Amino acid sequence: MTAFSLDDIRAAAEAKYGSTDIDLGGENIVRLLNPLRLAKAARARLVAIQDELGEDDADQEALLSEALVLVAETPGKGKALLKAVGDDLAVLASLFERYSEGTQAGEASASQS
Repeated sequence: MTAFSLDDIRAAAEAKYGSTDIDLGGENIVRLLNPLRLAKAARARLVAIQDELGEDDADQEALLSEALVLVAETPGKGKALLKAVGDDLAVLASLFERYSEGTQAGEASASQS
C-alpha cells in the first residue's frame, strides 16, 4: 500500500493549483489564489463577476478591481495591487486575463460546486 503524508498532498495541490504571483517590486509579492483555494462564497462571487464582465453595460474597472481583491491572498495585498495599477483598465484586464489563464482548470471545477 502506498502512503502519503498530508504534507505530500498539500505540496501536490500547491503544484497543481498554485497561485499567480505578481511582483510589485522589492519583496512585495501579491499572490492571486486559484479559485479552488478560495472559500465557497468567494468562488461563487468570482463566477458571478466573470458572468457580469460579459454584460454590455458592465463597469469593467469596478468588476476587475473587485475580482483581484477577492482572489488576492489578503484584501490588503489586493488593494496594494490596485494602488500600484492605478486607473489603467488595460493593466487590470491584462492582470485578470493572466490570472484566468493560469487557473482554467480551477475555474471549471469551481463552477461545479
